[in-house]
Amino acid sequence: MNWSLEHIGQVLGGRSFGDTTRLVKRIAVDSRSIVAEEGSLFVALKGPNHDGHRFIPELYDRGVRAFLVSDLPDTGAFPEAGFCLVEDGLFGLQRLASAWRELYTGRVTAITGSNGKTIVKEWIYQCMHPRFRVHRSPQSYNSQLGVPLSVCMAGSHHEFAIYEAGISQPGEMERLAAIIRPEIGVFTNLGTAHGENFRSDEQKLREKLKLFSTCERLIYRADQELEGRPLSDFMEAFPGMLVGWSTGQSGTYRYRINSRSAKGIEGELHCPTGCFPFHLPDWDSASLENGLHALTFAIEAGMKPGEALERARQLEPVSMRLEILEGIRNSLLINDSYNADVAGLDAALDLMQRQDPQRKKTVILSDLIQSGDPSRVYRSVARLLRQYAVEQFIGIGKVLLTQQDCFDEGSLFFHDVREFLNRADPELFRNRLILVKGSRRFRFEKISRELQEKSHQTRLEVNLSIMAHNLGVFRRKLAEGVEVMAMVKALSYGSGVEEVAHMLAYHKVDALAVAFADEGIALRHAGIHLPIMVMNAGSDDYEGMIDFGLEPELYSLNGLRAFVQLCRYRDLSGYPVHLKLDTGMHRLGLQAEDLEAALPLLKAPGLELRSVFSHLVASDSPQHDDFSRRQIAEFSSLCSQIADHCGPFKRHILNTAGIERFPEAHFEMVRLGIGLHGVGLDRHLQAASSFKTRISQIRQVRKGASIGYGRAQFAEKDSLVATLPVGYADGMDRRLGRGRGRVWIAGKLLPTIGDICMDMTMIDVSGLSLQEGDEVEIFGSHQHIAELARVCETIPYEILTGLSGRVKRVYLQE
Repeated sequence: MNWSLEHIGQVLGGRSFGDTTRLVKRIAVDSRSIVAEEGSLFVALKGPNHDGHRFIPELYDRGVRAFLVSDLPDTGAFPEAGFCLVEDGLFGLQRLASAWRELYTGRVTAITGSNGKTIVKEWIYQCMHPRFRVHRSPQSYNSQLGVPLSVCMAGSHHEFAIYEAGISQPGEMERLAAIIRPEIGVFTNLGTAHGENFRSDEQKLREKLKLFSTCERLIYRADQELEGRPLSDFMEAFPGMLVGWSTGQSGTYRYRINSRSAKGIEGELHCPTGCFPFHLPDWDSASLENGLHALTFAIEAGMKPGEALERARQLEPVSMRLEILEGIRNSLLINDSYNADVAGLDAALDLMQRQDPQRKKTVILSDLIQSGDPSRVYRSVARLLRQYAVEQFIGIGKVLLTQQDCFDEGSLFFHDVREFLNRADPELFRNRLILVKGSRRFRFEKISRELQEKSHQTRLEVNLSIMAHNLGVFRRKLAEGVEVMAMVKALSYGSGVEEVAHMLAYHKVDALAVAFADEGIALRHAGIHLPIMVMNAGSDDYEGMIDFGLEPELYSLNGLRAFVQLCRYRDLSGYPVHLKLDTGMHRLGLQAEDLEAALPLLKAPGLELRSVFSHLVASDSPQHDDFSRRQIAEFSSLCSQIADHCGPFKRHILNTAGIERFPEAHFEMVRLGIGLHGVGLDRHLQAASSFKTRISQIRQVRKGASIGYGRAQFAEKDSLVATLPVGYADGMDRRLGRGRGRVWIAGKLLPTIGDICMDMTMIDVSGLSLQEGDEVEIFGSHQHIAELARVCETIPYEILTGLSGRVKRVYLQE
């Protein structure tokens, strides 16, 4: 984009203020992602839990001079800025994208469906590039916000533009269709995802098909059915050509599979131009569907069938997530093989920007899979590295060796991964934040393995994107203005406090809570600036807490007096504190009879009473709801007495279960903990953590032989037993032994056999064809942590917090 703000105002029918002559080259909606202030247009969006207008002063100070707003600020405070005022920021952005699309002369493709949109888009790109210059939406930019941002990134030099579009309720697709206006459509499939807001699957299908009203042709799977009818029966209103494919006898393209083996899939393609043999990778059923969508598209877009089949044979798996790992020499490692191009690098650097700001940044990059003049491409890369303040760059590949002059002095270059591993000094990476980004053909996984902190194969995968999704599920239950305090005590319930806290800060939670002062101090060292409440604050901790800006929970008269005295001694004014009331837990907190003595202390000038809170004893137990409501009533009454003397403050009494079950008691703030991990009543919650390991050994055990310590269990038949490198020292509860617990392997839940050992667990895998090294899930998306807790007669909190420090934490970002 290269439009002046004045022209943008004319396109949108908005009102312009200030200096509107500046050219807009890129659009941003997140203040944290802006690294190139010159030429950036910030769109200030408003929503239930955020208002982008609040960040205008900060962005102006950083150099941003163009703003699209729905609330006009005091323009006199920003003398060099230009503002375009519209009624709604999101609608304005969508209209801007529609106008930009009007000028685009390349061929436009849109992809929708329940599953597979992003992978189909990436595989189409792999098939078409570099023969064609292809623009595609980054990552999963398929929403009401992501689509217009994607469309505005397309350039006049692109021959193809490929966008994905996703909806979650009726009425959304018309807006996306008006922006994209595709000429070729791809419908991936119809599944159960995102169905909660539709009356029926048929309604969901018809809403999705509205995307294709301008298409000349629509590619779909001809042998998929809905309620016993082929999908084509529901496409009667489609004005263009239906291009169906199948692995059977229906459709324009018929992929007949003759054989499948570990070496791949052999078969023949029957299409209008002839019959063509093919050899495809050994894909599972979902990957096969995605691959045949991409292959069919490539042929329909003009590629000869033989060439398209060869491209499909070489398709590389698409990683849908980035891994954040502990690295050697106290480093933090971001492993990303999502896109080996400039746009993918930009997205990875954006994630890097959100991590620990105290660490210096290193980027290890392969040659990019990018068309065009190499010097132009790599000058763009070098510019990105400077914008994101990357101090150290390491380039690997023959092309990068020829482009060293594009990069800053001190950059390092290697012919290949082997040379890098042989010559690079590990001390280069001490205390660094390292991004490893390379195309799969460069085998950068060898670098990732070398730079990872070595530990055994048992790991806890924490999906930060799913955790953010769960945060959104609970936020939608809250009235506008209700704040969220996120509980990150006990290493964020065993998941790793710093990484989770950075994610929560990025998604703008209002405050964090930890159990002890040391946890809060560690967060401050990690660059977390949110308000942090310390729940078990003793008087010995108060000095250190003040030094690091931590806010104490005051739960006793003695503690309150000690903190007031310290504030006087240090001449503090208005230091934020939180008052804990005991309404029935009988653990910590002031009781009603303590208020008379507490009120004068709370009015001391050294304090600001930030919040008053309590704990429900049994928020998740319907049989105790009457008691919970009595607690809420007592809490409300006590808060009224305190407010009469001290003025307003925030009130909070609800945890995760309480948020779901007592909406009348949300007050001004709620505390969210285990719900972030996917534990709760709402069916839209997803498991954010997966406890995994791999098979160490598989052995035959004769009928009647004992297994494990104490001869606790005997094989009832000739059996196949797998040993896993996980035991009670890792957090594998001993109560899961002797067949009581099960683990997920190769699509099945299989029982333990024998007692759980300190470092190992045995599983009965009889009847399955498994190999040593195969992955095992103990809990996660296939077996919910709540099921393990049920078997162990405990709660998910104990399972999560019981995972030991030797279990490697791996953080995933989708």
